[in-house]
Amino acid sequence: MKRSELIFTAILVPVDFLMLVLAGLLAYGLRTSSLIAKWRPVLFSLNLPFERYFGLVLLVSLIWLAVFAVVGLYSMKRNNKLLEEFFRIVIATSAGLMVVIIYIFVKREFFDSRFLILAAWILTIFFVSWGRLAVRAVQKYLVGRYHFGVHNVVVVGGDGISEEIIHEIENRPSLGYYLIKYFKNLDMEEIRETVEGFSVDDIILANPDFSREKVLELIGFCEDKKINFKFVPNLFQTLTTNIDFDTLAAVPLIELKRTSLDGWGKIIKRIIDIFGGAFGIIIFSPVMAAIAVLIKLDSPGPVIYKNERVGPKNNFNTYKFRSMKIEYCTGNGYDKSGQADSFENELIEKQSIRSGPVYKIADDPRRTSLGRFLEKTSLDELPQFFNVLVGNMSLVGPRPHQPKEVAKYERWHKKVFNIKPGVTGLAQISGRSEIDFDEEAKIDTYYIENWSLGLDFKILLKTPLAVLFRKSKV
Repeated sequence: MKRSELIFTAILVPVDFLMLVLAGLLAYGLRTSSLIAKWRPVLFSLNLPFERYFGLVLLVSLIWLAVFAVVGLYSMKRNNKLLEEFFRIVIATSAGLMVVIIYIFVKREFFDSRFLILAAWILTIFFVSWGRLAVRAVQKYLVGRYHFGVHNVVVVGGDGISEEIIHEIENRPSLGYYLIKYFKNLDMEEIRETVEGFSVDDIILANPDFSREKVLELIGFCEDKKINFKFVPNLFQTLTTNIDFDTLAAVPLIELKRTSLDGWGKIIKRIIDIFGGAFGIIIFSPVMAAIAVLIKLDSPGPVIYKNERVGPKNNFNTYKFRSMKIEYCTGNGYDKSGQADSFENELIEKQSIRSGPVYKIADDPRRTSLGRFLEKTSLDELPQFFNVLVGNMSLVGPRPHQPKEVAKYERWHKKVFNIKPGVTGLAQISGRSEIDFDEEAKIDTYYIENWSLGLDFKILLKTPLAVLFRKSKV
């Protein structure tokens, strides 16, 4: 899912809230206007003055937003059926109105204005519908004019279904798809050349008659390149992970989901990361200040050690407290002579306690005395709260690795790049540095495919215990 789709869905929440408040205020204005008041005197102004009414409108608007969410008005899936969305608005608004009526009944409020309730209901349907139409119009304009948020698509399959899908894409640009190329046959060499030459978001396999081996090869290729893979639904035998359903040109499609972390889950996780990162920085700032002073007193060199790591989209620098002597630090800006890299490679060959692409050096002689303590207690990782705050990392996710380690990954290892790396994670609490890399990758893959907020909270709660009771060989 593209960031633009998340943005436009998220925008609906404040737009709906504004429309709900405006509908409530206009209903009050109409009821207290001289035109309506002449026809029926205002009796509720004493026990429901405007100030109290305004507070009630804000509360009811929040309740209505919750009802909207329950009926699926904030679903991340594209819904181009205006009539269906309108009926959902009517149902949600009516349900919200029932909540208000029940509240008045339970509180035994004296409320003598059926007109106000009826007007608020009608105006809410009208205002919310028009607000959403305005958002759709802006999105449609940006898609048509600037290709904002458009999914670049490759269609594979030489049959009638393929032609229907292509016709729909080419004749309905508002769907948000742009056809990059169409292949009648599943030729992986041609698909690779296309992906290298264009920015491809989705590959749609419309013909179910290709061999299982070719389909699995295409799925693996899409995994590597972070491309959404969709296909017509009679290839269930190839499924190995989460799926989602969609339609295009009235043809059902199945999307192979790389992770369950999508849509609102991604937004909520990012919000938690922002608050969690800021909270961690504030809470641990005295500890970090003390560690910074101790590092300066312990050995010459910078307090923070920056080391390149690989993320889902780009490489970035992780921030850690320096635990090594400066002459042994590797990476950009540290080892200009190459001696530190040579010494590290020698230590990896002789003293690494992990197998596979990644390494962990036992009894590392490059550590300072303070550095050993920081590494053992994971206090050296406290500056990674800044990585979380700026968005390079998440509080919970797979362990970030160096480019030279990633270069040795097998294809299935690369599934860890489907989400941001984390300060802590399921693999970290399952065995810290003691498990081998294949096992770590399997655990991280499980986390990615079965992500939930509840799982994140469990990992965060178990992390301190994993730190306290781990055995360290650094």
